Amino acid sequence: MPDQPLLDVRDLSVRFRTRQGPVTAVDGLSFSVAPGEVLGVVGESGSGKSVSMLAVLRLLTHPDVMVSGHVLFRGRDLLALPDKEMRAVRGREIAMVFQDPMTALTPVYTVGWQIAEQIRAHEQVSRKEARTRAVRLLSDVGIPDAASRVHAYPHEFSGGMRQRAVIAMALSCGPALLIADEPTTALDVTVQAQILDLMRELNTRGSAMVLITHDMGVVSQIADRVLVMYGGRAAEEGPRRAVFHGPRHPYTWGLLDSVPRVGGPRLRRLPTIAGMPVSPGAVPEGCAFAPRCRLRHERCEERPALAGGTHRDACWLPPDDRQSLRLTTRTGIDTEAAS
Repeated sequence: MPDQPLLDVRDLSVRFRTRQGPVTAVDGLSFSVAPGEVLGVVGESGSGKSVSMLAVLRLLTHPDVMVSGHVLFRGRDLLALPDKEMRAVRGREIAMVFQDPMTALTPVYTVGWQIAEQIRAHEQVSRKEARTRAVRLLSDVGIPDAASRVHAYPHEFSGGMRQRAVIAMALSCGPALLIADEPTTALDVTVQAQILDLMRELNTRGSAMVLITHDMGVVSQIADRVLVMYGGRAAEEGPRRAVFHGPRHPYTWGLLDSVPRVGGPRLRRLPTIAGMPVSPGAVPEGCAFAPRCRLRHERCEERPALAGGTHRDACWLPPDDRQSLRLTTRTGIDTEAAS
């Protein structure tokens, strides 16, 4: 892969003005995506996954939202681009599949019209050519009888078909980077598998992807690298195999341990992470995960930096003792779950 990342996010922060004072939803987030790479972003609801990606695309336009940092895409800082240039980037160079396929499409226009509009907004083509490409795109994502379904309205599509149509729209201009926010949420298992197959095919065509999801199983199948977020911060980041087979942060341990196991003894209830996810307005100054961590100690009052080589984590625990400490916490969790 080239030395120059396709997307390089540095010290990204997103703050909201509220009546109770400023609330930080994303706090100093840094990550990069190489050309053709798939980055899986995981974490509980409220960890800042979707907000950070909306900030990358400058879709947080409310006057009470403050975004700072640097978002370098092909060497250009997106946060500093004029609005006209940024509109040319959205959809053409960076596309986004939004979280809810049921509301991502405008109900009063046909699906084909909406895809064709996306094409004509970025390319000088006729209506007829744009409509022809819309049919081809719907066919490529597996919509049966695309030539007639292109005239259908969103309410005439099932949830899985709408998700496919949204993906077709995102791919209509051949973006270099696709951001997919929970693309398999609320879909049945069969449709989820079809969507994942489609995303793998897109990746083989050269598109880099940022995949936001709660599903660790999805990440294990498709991602090259994994970014674990908690409290608006990066808790751990590294190659997929390293994160799944040698996780370093206690929060990552909790996420992986809460995944149902096929083998082993049958548990009466699944292991869980103690406590509740931290509120964006109540993130401690030290380690964000410390209030829920079984291994917290005095130094957790100080905020840890994301450190390491290709596999990095933000935790004060001794690096050489992580695996033994994980076994200790896992034993306690398994005992509680079995009781």
